[in-house]
Formats: sequence, structure tokens, C-alpha cells
Amino acid sequence: MADDTSSKSETSTPARRSGSVVLESKALEAGFGKSHILFGIDFEAREHDITVIVGPNGCGKSTLLKSIFGLTTVYSGDITYYGKNITGLPPHKVTREKIAYLPQVNNVFINLTIRENLFMSSYTLSKREFNERLPAIFEAFPILKEFQNKKSTVLSGGQRQMLGMGMAMMRKPRLMLFDEPTAGLSPRLADEVLENIVKMRDDFGVTIILVEQDVRRALKVGDVVYLFASGKNVFDGPPSELLAHPELGRMYLGVH
Repeated sequence: MADDTSSKSETSTPARRSGSVVLESKALEAGFGKSHILFGIDFEAREHDITVIVGPNGCGKSTLLKSIFGLTTVYSGDITYYGKNITGLPPHKVTREKIAYLPQVNNVFINLTIRENLFMSSYTLSKREFNERLPAIFEAFPILKEFQNKKSTVLSGGQRQMLGMGMAMMRKPRLMLFDEPTAGLSPRLADEVLENIVKMRDDFGVTIILVEQDVRRALKVGDVVYLFASGKNVFDGPPSELLAHPELGRMYLGVH
């Protein structure tokens, strides 16, 4: 199996699935300045899928999201979104393409109320559009309606993630990038956050790319999974296929 895995690292051919391709990277080499992190990444996310990326710490999972959102140095390769090349596009222009990025930390304004956070995130909307959009967000995340006039400091870690989701949804994204949204949360809150991510896909038709450190939970919600190691793609396919190769879990994820 080690030989098969090595071959996969060299070719990095994404799994073929139904549904149109929303985002694709080809032979992507990226990092931060002189720190080279991603090596020849071929990746694709298809419409209305939850595409999960797992792997050991430092393997490049988050770097791929940041590369999509214009936060890294891309040395070579391409990133396309609905066929449009967005390689190296700055974050404010990526946002205009209806792509939203929810980082692991610092994803809300802690000194503002929940309603003010939602308003700040919808800077591209008119006041009328904001008021029209707000009920849908409150329906999706009732806790935000309940606490709308309180500062976000009253929210738990899981509730802050929901606020971050609500802020992103105000801009009606077509693609959402989640960077380890369950990190540091209790099992109950982690499940709740992932349930809301599935709801965003099912109820709003958003395509999801999810980087997740809790492998077992991620595989339960993902339609397809990529396994990264040392900046390379060593596996991609249905979660059931990864689970059928426990040696990959032992080698790269510490899962037995």
C-alpha cells in the first residue's frame, strides 16, 4: 500500500464525481514568502458538495484555503473558479466572486453586538438589502436573533462560529471555505457546528470546502475527502474509501 500511496502523491489526480466543478487547482505550488508549503496540488470542489481536507498538522490544509482566498504566495499552477482564473487575486476581489472564508480564529468583531457584526459583514449590501437578508440568517441561526443586541463576547465558542457563518451568509456566497471550525469545541458543540455547515449546503445551496482536524466527524459530513501529507495530496475519494484503508489513517492521521 505504501507504493500505491507514493504513486498517488506524484500524480495527485482528483477523484471524478458528478456535478459541475466550482473550484479547481492544478499543479498548485504555494506558500508564504520563501516558505514553500504546497507541492503540485490538484484539487477540485464540485457544486453542492462538502469537500473535506484532512491530514496531520502542517501538511498544507489551511494553506490551500488561504491560497484560494489570495493570502499566500503562489509560485506556480492555477486556481480556477467556475472556469475563471483567480490565481493570486487579492481577498477583496475574491469576496466579490461570492467566495467566503471563515478562519479558525478572529472571525468576529468581539466589541460589537451580534447585529452589528452582521451589518459590518454586509458592507456590499444596501440597508434595504441588509434588512431583507437578515430574517433568513436569523431563521438559520436562531441564537443570533435571540442575542442580536448583545456583544459577541456573550457567545460560546460554538455560537461564535455560528455568528461567523451568519456573517458570511449575509453576502450570499456560492462557495464557503471553513478552516477547522470545530477546533477547541466540546463534542456537542462540534456536532452542532458541523450540522449547521450541512444545513448551509442543503438549505442555501452553498458549496463547501472544509478543513477539519476531527477526522471521524469530518468523514461523516463530507461527500469527498482529500488527505494531505507534507504539502501533497496522497488520497482523494469518497470517505468510505478512505475508511477502507486503515493504514492511511495510521500513517497520516494517527487514527487506529
